[in-house]
Amino acid sequence: MFNFLYNMFSSDMGIDLGTANTLVYVKGEGIVLAEPSVVAVEKSTGNVIAVGNEAKQMLGKVPGEISAIRPMRDGVIADFDTVEKMIRYFIARVHNKRTLIKPRIAIGIPTGITEVERRAVRESCEQAGARTIFLIEQARAAAIGANIPINEARGNMIVEIGGGTTEVAVLSLGSIVKSSSIRVGGDKLDEAIIRYMQRTHNLHIGERTAEEIKINIGNAYKGVVSNTMDIRGRHSVSGLPKTLTVNSAEIKEAIKDVLLEILDAVKSVLNQTPPELAADIVERGIVMSGGTSLLSGFTDLISGETGVPVILAESPLTCVATGCGRFIEEAKNLKNYKRYS
Repeated sequence: MFNFLYNMFSSDMGIDLGTANTLVYVKGEGIVLAEPSVVAVEKSTGNVIAVGNEAKQMLGKVPGEISAIRPMRDGVIADFDTVEKMIRYFIARVHNKRTLIKPRIAIGIPTGITEVERRAVRESCEQAGARTIFLIEQARAAAIGANIPINEARGNMIVEIGGGTTEVAVLSLGSIVKSSSIRVGGDKLDEAIIRYMQRTHNLHIGERTAEEIKINIGNAYKGVVSNTMDIRGRHSVSGLPKTLTVNSAEIKEAIKDVLLEILDAVKSVLNQTPPELAADIVERGIVMSGGTSLLSGFTDLISGETGVPVILAESPLTCVATGCGRFIEEAKNLKNYKRYS
């Protein structure tokens, strides 16, 4: 009886705790929060000064007594205390205005994380105020959020590319048949751009500038029209500020090795997929989701190299959070699912 009342009045949440961004889905409302996974803290006290968008604006620009931290790295928790504060802040923003009953939370996790990393996610959510925690593989959550009929007896393939990880999975009858999880994603692309600028142009740029370059003129496929962009940084020889014009052909060269790692993961899963399911995938196509899947020409690259049609999810940025939320809305999904509470 009490559980029924709790579930009726609780604002259950699906959370995509991403390396780059955190998204929160609330039952009956959809995505209610989407902010960078960044926290600014005062070094001397550990007090949180800013979280999310406000904290991201501080990256690379804070004074010595303040630290702007990205507590998630490669899809897992790198700074436990800071992640707990970040989750607590986001839950408070979303939940406390609605009801005093603690929420149930479904949270997406990479397929390949260790038991220690899994426990860290669970404990962070517990400390942040969750009543019950469900840990869902990001690939499964992304497939649900992308409206893929994963419970059918047919093969479906999802490629979820976030900031820290790439999740590749083939699903059938609600289960993951074959999968691969690599700690390569949008952050590695940014790092590759930073290294390229240092090596080729003797120009030091920050993470935010590299991300802007990737979004504005980054491309993955040879057929994409070339664009240019003016960027600013510090020249490594003179030490002075410098403005430089770069083009998308350069950026394609800078990130090609990272893209090949992702492509290899996709090919590896396809090579291990049973023939009947592979035939379904050829017919239905590969679905791509995650923020990095929006890189210009990325779907063309995957399709051209695998010979399989590739479809971009309708809302690639929100698939994991939406899938987690939909999972927890369906009571039948929870009956036999291992709970962490």
